[in-house]
Amino acid sequence: MSDDDIPAAATATGPEPRRGRTGGRSGRQAARLATHIEAVPFLTRTLKPLDVVSDEGLSIIEENADTILERVGVIVHDYPDALALYAAAGADVDGERVRFPRGLCRSIVQATAPAIYTQHARNRAHNVQIGGDATVFAPNYGSPFVHDLDDGRRYATLADFQNFVKLTYLSPNLHHSGGTVCEPVDIPVNKRHLDMVYAHLRYSDKPFMGSVTAAARAADSVEMARIGFGGDLEDRTAMTSLINASSPLVWDATMLGAAHVYAAANQATIITPFILAGAMAPVTTAGVAAQTLAEALAGMAFVQLVRPGAPVVFGSFASSMSMQTGAPTFGTPEPSLVLYVVGQLARRLGVPFRSGGSLCASKLPDAQAAYESANTLQATVLGGVNFVLHAAGWLEGGLAIGYEKFILDDDQLGMMATFVRGVDLSENGQALDAILENGPGQHFLGTAHTLANFENAFYRSTTADNASYEQWLEDGGLDASQRANAIWKRRLAEYEPPAIDPAVDEALRDFIARRKSEMPDEIG
Repeated sequence: MSDDDIPAAATATGPEPRRGRTGGRSGRQAARLATHIEAVPFLTRTLKPLDVVSDEGLSIIEENADTILERVGVIVHDYPDALALYAAAGADVDGERVRFPRGLCRSIVQATAPAIYTQHARNRAHNVQIGGDATVFAPNYGSPFVHDLDDGRRYATLADFQNFVKLTYLSPNLHHSGGTVCEPVDIPVNKRHLDMVYAHLRYSDKPFMGSVTAAARAADSVEMARIGFGGDLEDRTAMTSLINASSPLVWDATMLGAAHVYAAANQATIITPFILAGAMAPVTTAGVAAQTLAEALAGMAFVQLVRPGAPVVFGSFASSMSMQTGAPTFGTPEPSLVLYVVGQLARRLGVPFRSGGSLCASKLPDAQAAYESANTLQATVLGGVNFVLHAAGWLEGGLAIGYEKFILDDDQLGMMATFVRGVDLSENGQALDAILENGPGQHFLGTAHTLANFENAFYRSTTADNASYEQWLEDGGLDASQRANAIWKRRLAEYEPPAIDPAVDEALRDFIARRKSEMPDEIG
C-alpha cells in the first residue's frame, strides 16, 4: 500500500490550532510532538527481576512438572515425526500419548538450547537480543477486529495490518514488528500469510515473526525471509515465531509442523502454553505454573530434537477467568503471580522467557483498559520478561486491536524504557554538589545542575496532558483517547517506508504471485 492508499481518516491532522497567541495551543502541541525519545534496539534492564518464590518452592514446582510429564504425559495429535523423535530420545510412546522419564525434557533443553540469541533485522541497527538482561517489545498479535474512535469496531483488513506495521516501525519504543498484528480477513485465509510477511519486510526493517498456521506457510515465511535478506539467511535467525500448545497437555500437528520447519531452518520459536486458569488448568498459581512448565518442556525438547541449538523461548500466557461468566479476565493479581513464577523457572532452565504485555478485557481505550494494561505491563517489566508480545494495541481480551489503544500503550512502553534503567549513581546522578552549593530554603530551578539536566531529567509523555484546566479547555478539552486519535493519524500521514533493494522487492512480489497462483482461495 502506498501512502496515497491510506484512508482519509488516516491522513487527517485534526482541527486547526487557534492563531494569534504565542505559546498557546499550537505551541503546546508542537512541544509534545518535539518530545525526543532515544530509540534503542532493545531495553537493557539494570533492575533485577522480582522473585516471588524461594528456590525450595521452585524445586517443588519443577518436581510436580516432571511428575505430570512422567505420569500423565502429553498427547501428540497427527504428527508421527514428533512421536518418532520422542521415542528415539527415550520417551514412552503409546499411540498418541507420550510420557517422559523424569528429567528427560529438561536435560534435552539444557544441553543445547541457547540462553541468549540474536534475532537479525533487515536493518542491522534493529537487531535484537533475546534473553539475558534484554527486553524486547512487540505489538499486538492475532486479533480479527480493529477499533478506532471514528469507525468503531470492525473486521480487520490488509490496510489495517499495513497501518499497524507502519506505526510499529515509527515507534522508538517497539523493538520488533511482531507477526499477525491483526488478521486481514479481506484476504483468503490460505494466502494472507504472504501479504503479512511482505508487509513486515517492505513497510518496516525491524525484526518480525512468520506464519504458524500451517507448516507450508511457515516454509513460505522462511523463503520470504531468505529473499528479504538478500537470498541467503547464512544460518542467521531472522524470525522468532509463536507456537502455542493446546492446553491442557496437547500438542497438535499444525503447531508442531510449523515449529519443525522453523527449527530446521535455525529460526526461533516461542513455545507457549495458552492457559485460562480454571478451564485449561487448575485455579491455583502453583498448579498453573507446574502445568505450564510441563507443556513447555515437551515443546522445547521437540525443537531441540529437530535441531540441537535452534533458538527457543519459554513462553507463558496465563489469564484468570470470571467464575460467574467464564470469560477471561486481565490485570488481576493471579496471572501476575504466574508470570513472576514462570519467569523464575525460565531463568533456572536457562532459556529466554516470553510473557506479559498490555492486556485488558475492556472494549474501549478507557479507564478499565488503562488499569488492567498497567497492571500487566508492570509485572512484565518487573518479572524480567525477555520477549513481550501484545505490548501495544490489545483490546477486548485480544479480539481487537485499537488504534488509540496502540498509541496510549506505546507511550507507556517509553516510560518502561526509562524505568528499567534504574537509579543513576554517577557523580551527576548523585547531585551532591548541587545540594551543597544551593543551601537551605533555596529552590533548584536556576541551579547549574538543573539547567544542565532539565531537558532529559524526566520522561515526557507523548499523550498525557499536564496543562492547567484553562489551557486544556483551550486545546479542545480532549481526553487521552481523542489525543491518541490525532497522533496515529498524523504519524501515518508522515510515514516514509524504509529503503529496500528494488530487485529484492521484485523477487518478493514474484514469489507471492507464484505461490498465490498455485492454490485456490480458501475462506475460513
